[in-house]
Amino acid sequence: MTLGLFAGYGIEIEYMVVDRAGLHVRPIVDELLRHFAGSYVGDIEDGAIAWSNELALHVIELKTNGPAPSLRGLAGEFQRSLARLEQALEPMGATLLPGGMHPTMDPARDFRRWPHDCAEVYGAYDRIFDCRGHGWSNLQSCHLNLPFADDDEFGRLHLATRALLPLLPALAASSPYCEGRFTGWLDWRLQVYRDNQARVPRIAGLVVPEPVTTRERYYRDVLEPIWADVAPFDPQGLLREEWLNSRGAVPKFFRDALEIRLLDAQECPAADLAICALVVAVLRALCEERWVSLAELAALGTEDLADLLWQVARDGDRAVVAHAGLLRALGLPPRALPALDVWRRLADRTLPDAGTGDAWLDQPLRTILAHGPLARRMLAAAGAAPDQAQLSALQRQLSDCLLGGTVFGG
Repeated sequence: MTLGLFAGYGIEIEYMVVDRAGLHVRPIVDELLRHFAGSYVGDIEDGAIAWSNELALHVIELKTNGPAPSLRGLAGEFQRSLARLEQALEPMGATLLPGGMHPTMDPARDFRRWPHDCAEVYGAYDRIFDCRGHGWSNLQSCHLNLPFADDDEFGRLHLATRALLPLLPALAASSPYCEGRFTGWLDWRLQVYRDNQARVPRIAGLVVPEPVTTRERYYRDVLEPIWADVAPFDPQGLLREEWLNSRGAVPKFFRDALEIRLLDAQECPAADLAICALVVAVLRALCEERWVSLAELAALGTEDLADLLWQVARDGDRAVVAHAGLLRALGLPPRALPALDVWRRLADRTLPDAGTGDAWLDQPLRTILAHGPLARRMLAAAGAAPDQAQLSALQRQLSDCLLGGTVFGG
């Protein structure tokens, strides 16, 4: 059944499986899933939540088992499902770790590719792009999927989303460390994400998508050119699918949903869901043309939005938003503001008292709006020049937050 705008929600969150003692990645997700299924499978249903493999053998994805009618209550379902996985991992000497990137992983040494179902597709990606880099093997995200019923709803949602994408790292950045050092970016995951398919640049484009508003135009202007560019590297046509598109928001027309891909995974599901709740509230306002028309949203330049995205990915909550057209689109005066102040004002306007109506989500959102994204709080805890002991202590704290469903810092 086709769902209309905001009539359902799909949430996908990726986590790392790591060694319980040493905290290095453990490529054992196939064995973890086999523990429950009795054979090597890529998907398992766990009530309202489902589990699935990813390209990297140390990454597992938890997702809503089909569209959920509301975000309310989902944090508790994710937390319940995480506890089941943790119970199985403990005798394997492993545990789960949240966050956008593993802070000390060496992909050349640690990466193992999923070898079971879909191995042919993963092999094609590896052959064309070499998946041993951080941009393939060391990035965990939260995807927010929102439905649309027709071209009008797709156009509204796509234009609203592309306007909001540049501001998402100010809420969700959680990847300041890579290979044992502070990268200088709060969201280093996005930096490696945008370059992971540089051999075929059109696949990710500028990450901020073009202002396309119909299915027909999207196929003509975006997907067909991507497939034409990758064809010389993919003679079997294994990658000629909608999911090859790697922009920061991608329509999945086969299920009539838009997937927002720019959110780093947080320290616990409640934090992911709290961010999604605020994003949804602002997207509703934009789709309803509360502040500006759709034509004005479409007029926002893709290159300008992309430039702002990388500023916010680097500086997070403290990035200065001076894009007058975007500020106007968000109903704000054309005065430069730190990105976190933009979100505080949007929360005040779209979520009274910055609340979500769900006790699981209110505290995470208040912490983020008061103290900045997880990356900022990680830096406050471990510093800009951490040693191995400090990074290990940080990882253990984050793992405790994940398993306890608690917010880090603040």
